[in-house]
Amino acid sequence: MSHRSPHTPSTLVEADRVHRDAYLSEAVFEQEQRRFFAATWNFVAHASQIPHPGDYVTLDLAGRPLLVVRQSDQSIQVFYNRCAHKGSKLYTNERGNAGRVLQCAYHAWSYRLDGKLMGIPLRQEYAESRLSECPSGQGLTRVGATSVYRDFVFVRLDEQGIGFEDYFGASLQWLDNMADRSPVGKLEVFGGGIRNVIRCNWKMYFENINDTVHPVSTHESAGKAAKAIWGQQAESMPMPISVEQMLPFASGYDFFTQLDAEVYPNGHSALAVKFSTHTGYAYPQDYLDALTQAHGEDRAQNVLSRAPQNSVLFPSIAVKGAPLVMRVIRPLSVDRMLIEAWCFRAVGAPDLLHERAMTYNRLVFSPMSIVAHDDIHLFESVQQGLMADGNEWVSLHRGATRQAEMVNDTTHCKGTSELLMRNQFQAWAKFMAEETPEAT
Repeated sequence: MSHRSPHTPSTLVEADRVHRDAYLSEAVFEQEQRRFFAATWNFVAHASQIPHPGDYVTLDLAGRPLLVVRQSDQSIQVFYNRCAHKGSKLYTNERGNAGRVLQCAYHAWSYRLDGKLMGIPLRQEYAESRLSECPSGQGLTRVGATSVYRDFVFVRLDEQGIGFEDYFGASLQWLDNMADRSPVGKLEVFGGGIRNVIRCNWKMYFENINDTVHPVSTHESAGKAAKAIWGQQAESMPMPISVEQMLPFASGYDFFTQLDAEVYPNGHSALAVKFSTHTGYAYPQDYLDALTQAHGEDRAQNVLSRAPQNSVLFPSIAVKGAPLVMRVIRPLSVDRMLIEAWCFRAVGAPDLLHERAMTYNRLVFSPMSIVAHDDIHLFESVQQGLMADGNEWVSLHRGATRQAEMVNDTTHCKGTSELLMRNQFQAWAKFMAEETPEAT
């Protein structure tokens, strides 16, 4: 259920609270689709999904259908997935290979891989028309800007706007941290992804990613179950990956209050940088040696010792260097969102890393897991509860009175502070308010 809002973005977000219309209003969601997601940089694909010329993936971003295509020179271009003729999607499959030519199934208009119009049936019948003067005669439309960083492909839909590195800043180090877990610095999308549609506003999911206070109560049953099962085993028993990943959910407030966080401009953050539930993972010695030889001892140590609980590149992805997983968040409507859980393989790394990634996604992010099931229930409960009369505001007051240390545009704070959420909403309000040209 949703409603119209009399508020503007500037009145929805205050220093320590957010008005419920940020989650409930159809008008606000329409403005997000048109303005916010066009002005910010969003993840669309990983280069390993399209290794050969003509390979493509399709997706919808903020209501726009996109087509990501590997070019003949190995570069990557992103177009609107719309034939210049009648507007039909060029491709409806999630991925495939178009060969040397992109062709529409409706009237067989064809395009080069770079989007230029190449062939039209009955071309002579257009000879005296104005086609060459119109956008339809110019071929496919590229998105405003594309950037590929460590094989992660991002787009900004607007023609003009903030640059890629200015937008992400220090948060890009966490993509480096993932890629450098490979001795050759390369990641590949690995295994099948997990998708789930949740009946809540997309911003709730990002808040929860940065919330270290909820696991004690929300996931109490999952933690107790893991603790009870492992407690029955002999001390000499090797710890299975599933237990290694589930036991941290039995941690109490004393553990989570020790976590730190780094908060960056434009909504990005890293939670539990100094240590997290993933910091203690063990690795084979031959892998440690290969990583040291490839990156040097200091870099190898830095990569493996820094394994944040969640690193957010707002507003589309959250990554974990260990265990090499990523969540992609896509809004579908004001009260529906799609969450995708991806696994990566670090090229040249042992199978243990791949197994950890696959296991973690199944145990924690699958909608059938005892962890995600708890979260989804509460997300949908919040979406419904916000419709109640009375208090129209969502509290983000935790940690708001404490001083936070800022160094080089990075703010350091406790991992239990809601500064991470406040930072997301401040960025949201900023880009919602900016007047930017609409993408074609």
